[in-house]
Amino acid sequence: MKVGIIGLDTPHAVEFTKILNDPEATGDLADLTVVAGYPGGSPDLPCSWDCVEECTEQLRGMSVEIVDSVDELVEKVDLVLLESQEGRPHLEQIRPALAAGKPTFIDKPVAATLVDTVRIYQLAGECGTPCFSSSAIRFIREVVGLCNNPLLGRIVGCNAYSPYMMQEYHSALFNYGVHGVETLFTIMGTGCKSVVRVYTEGTELVTGTWEDGRVGTFRGIRDGLLAYGATVYGTDAVVHDGIDEGCATDVYEPLVSEIARFFKTGKPPVSAEETLEIFAFMEAADQSKRRGGCPVSLESVLQEARQAAAQS
Repeated sequence: MKVGIIGLDTPHAVEFTKILNDPEATGDLADLTVVAGYPGGSPDLPCSWDCVEECTEQLRGMSVEIVDSVDELVEKVDLVLLESQEGRPHLEQIRPALAAGKPTFIDKPVAATLVDTVRIYQLAGECGTPCFSSSAIRFIREVVGLCNNPLLGRIVGCNAYSPYMMQEYHSALFNYGVHGVETLFTIMGTGCKSVVRVYTEGTELVTGTWEDGRVGTFRGIRDGLLAYGATVYGTDAVVHDGIDEGCATDVYEPLVSEIARFFKTGKPPVSAEETLEIFAFMEAADQSKRRGGCPVSLESVLQEARQAAAQS
């Protein structure tokens, strides 16, 4: 099965290719080969300029054909990885793949806005093309271990954290805070109803209330500290685990294995409904901050986004 990558401005493109094109790959990772890549990149994003040329040359060195357009790439492959490092171009980049019925993984973030996130999943539904998105953090052993720790009993709350990097081009939550928010939802599950967001010295704090009364928080860590983790509160114990980025294979291989399984089965490991709730959580948090910390419901921002998507 031939895989194509859209967006070579992130090390993910290189690391995912190393894993998929490993001649000794077994199980779900076997029989998938990255054969083509479209460089893409964001012309107004310096970190994209710095990365795209280097990653493109690395893929050439792995015998990956570099093509001049998304349309050309889609014609050459069976499956697509959308890897562009920021979300603004995702909607337009994914259109040809979804229209052609090519199952697609969308690396985080799905998009730069909740409206575009809604549009992408609507388009996938209209085309009947399976797709999903996820942070790699969801599938690493530390988070899986927290979800399944038998000492906890029933999970009643969670404090998750991850880096939070301010950017001009879209919400910092969407850009990098999504790692910690996805950790929170992986542990707590869906069903968040409203959020409140406040700024405290050196960090951002978002508190979500779930429909069953449970409370979960996301803390965004600034100043370039690459720290990930969560404290989980159960009826029988409180458990914390910090996440060491480790080597790329340790971080990425669990996600790539899930992507490979999805490509072979067509069954996404993360539903569209859960991803939409995650992005509604972040949009509601942004609105809460603009309103001085007032509670904002997820349903209200989803309704606004659906209306905006329908008008476009």
